[in-house]
Amino acid sequence: MKNKRFVFLFPGQGAQFVGMMKDFHDTFAESRQVFEEAEDVLKMSLKPIIFNGPKEVLTQTVNCQKAIFISSYAILKAFESRLPECIPQATCGLSLGEYTALAASGKARFSDLLPIVDKRATFMQKACEKTPSSMSVVLGQEGPWVEEVLRSTGLPVWVANLNCPGQVVIAGEIEPLAKAAVALKEAGAKRVLPLEVSGAFHTPLMESAKQALAPYLEDLKLQPSSTALVMNATGQLVKEAEEIRQLLIEQVTSPVYWAKGIQQLAPTTDIFIEMGPGNTLAGMNKRIGVEAPTYSIQTTSELTTVLNTIEESYAT
Repeated sequence: MKNKRFVFLFPGQGAQFVGMMKDFHDTFAESRQVFEEAEDVLKMSLKPIIFNGPKEVLTQTVNCQKAIFISSYAILKAFESRLPECIPQATCGLSLGEYTALAASGKARFSDLLPIVDKRATFMQKACEKTPSSMSVVLGQEGPWVEEVLRSTGLPVWVANLNCPGQVVIAGEIEPLAKAAVALKEAGAKRVLPLEVSGAFHTPLMESAKQALAPYLEDLKLQPSSTALVMNATGQLVKEAEEIRQLLIEQVTSPVYWAKGIQQLAPTTDIFIEMGPGNTLAGMNKRIGVEAPTYSIQTTSELTTVLNTIEESYAT
C-alpha cells in the first residue's frame, strides 16, 4: 500500500440525483457527522432535498452545489475511516468538485469551505437568473477546432470545459448557443447535445458571480499539506496558498482544463478513486487513455468492493 500512488477525484454540478448518499448517511457514523456538521454551518438541513427531492428543487444551482459537496465529502470520510493508510498523492475535482478536492487534500477545512460553496451557489444562481443561458456538449471534435468554429460565427458562445478527447462543452445565452450548435454540426461536429444545467458556467457570463465570490475566497484559511492539488483553471499542480485562492476565483469564468489535469497525473498514478454521485470521471479517464484503474464510489456496496479490491490487490 505504501508504494502505491493514489489520486482522489470528485464530481461537479450535474452529477446529482435524488436519494444520493442516503445509504452512507444511514450506515456510517462518519457520513452522518458530515451532514450534521453541514446543518450546523448552514443553519439549515439539505437532507430532505437530497434524499427525497423533488428533482427540480435539487437540480437548482443554489441547492445542488452544496448537496454534491456535502455528499462527496460524506463518502470521503467513510472511506478514510476504513482505510486511513490510503493517503492520496494528489486530489482533483471537476468545477464544484474542486472544493471537495481541496478539503480532501488537507489544505482547507470542510467547515471553512462549505459557507463559500453556499455563497458560490447563490451568486451563480443569481447570474443564471440575470442572463438565461445554458451549456451543450460537442462530440467528435477537439477544443481548438471548436474554438475556431465559434470564433468564425462571431457569436457570444465560449468553450467552457475541455473534458476529454472528442468531448468539449460550450456555453452561452440560449439563442446564440442554439445557433452555435447548428454551425458546429454543419462544420463537422458529430453531435451537439444540450446539457441539463441552468447557466453558462465557466464563461464571462459568470463575471458577476466571480466578483461577488472573490472577497470570500481571499479570506479562505489554507494550510500546508503533503497532498498536491490539480486545479481546473490551469490543469496544473498548485501548491502556494495565494495561487490556490486566485485560481478558485478564476475558475468561475475560466474554462475547465480537466483532460490536461488528468494527463498531468496519469504517469505517476497507480489508482484513481472517484468519490461522489455518478461515475462520469471514470468514463472520462477511459477516454483520456488513462492506463491506471479508476474506481468509482457512490454507494456503500461500491465502497465495500473498492476497499476489498485495494486491500487484496495493493496490500504490498
